[in-house]
Amino acid sequence: MAISAKLVKELREKTGAGMMDCKKALEACDGDLEKSFDWLREKGIAKAAKKADRIAAEGLTAFVVDGDAAAIVEVNSETDFVAKNAEFQELVQLVAKTVVAANPADLEAALNLDVDGKTLETVIAEKSGKIGEKLSFRRFVVITKNADEVFGAYSHMGGKMSALVKVAQSSDEKARDVAMHVAASAPQYIDRSAIPADVLDRELAVLKAQALEENANSARPKPENIVEKMVQGRLNKNLKEMCLVDQEFIKDPDQTVAQYLGNGKVLDMVRFQVGEGMQKREENFAEEVAAQMKG
Repeated sequence: MAISAKLVKELREKTGAGMMDCKKALEACDGDLEKSFDWLREKGIAKAAKKADRIAAEGLTAFVVDGDAAAIVEVNSETDFVAKNAEFQELVQLVAKTVVAANPADLEAALNLDVDGKTLETVIAEKSGKIGEKLSFRRFVVITKNADEVFGAYSHMGGKMSALVKVAQSSDEKARDVAMHVAASAPQYIDRSAIPADVLDRELAVLKAQALEENANSARPKPENIVEKMVQGRLNKNLKEMCLVDQEFIKDPDQTVAQYLGNGKVLDMVRFQVGEGMQKREENFAEEVAAQMKG
């Protein structure tokens, strides 16, 4: 029978499962909502969907390099306990490999990628049902390169943080070192040309206001031209901290990243840290174990 959008919507609202999973369930059960709900439960999908209001702010990042393409992903779990689970780690690698092979346009397209006859969204939901925690594929970036460019990738703290860079006119070793630096130092931009004009303007305005305030309260106020030089000096210092190529290289602070690379040029960089910008649940280890036992 033809499955209406209204039926799919109703089942989705009841279970919280993905649209495609609801459609498949209804097709398999001839449009019967209750049987479709049971079908989703049997597949572990409805069970996972009931956890949709939980916070999944733990998990792992991972990278995969496949020829001239590389991907970096973040997949979240509710607890660090599950993040250390071998099945979850295998899932994260599967997500990364699936994404790098297809280079989808966005997260929605990525979740609809085929994995042995199932969507990636379904694979994640089924694993969520099996493990007993909400798992979510949060984000990804795929980078492609030319033959004369190299990737550098680095993962830290067992996958809690990963970085991926693309560098021209450099070696694999240097590119990896730069990725390590990105993971550790968290630069916001590759170089000053990448800083948006509004960010520069805001930074300059803040520093100027600070300098004028300091000068007004000083026992010996400085001339305006000296204050301007102070502002420019502080701005340059802040921009060096923001920009990868201007930062002191983590393995040799006597030189900048740009000096370490020589003729090499960083063309792209991505850094993922698990849960950054997400709400996290405060929970001690005893409570975490108790929550696991309750299922």
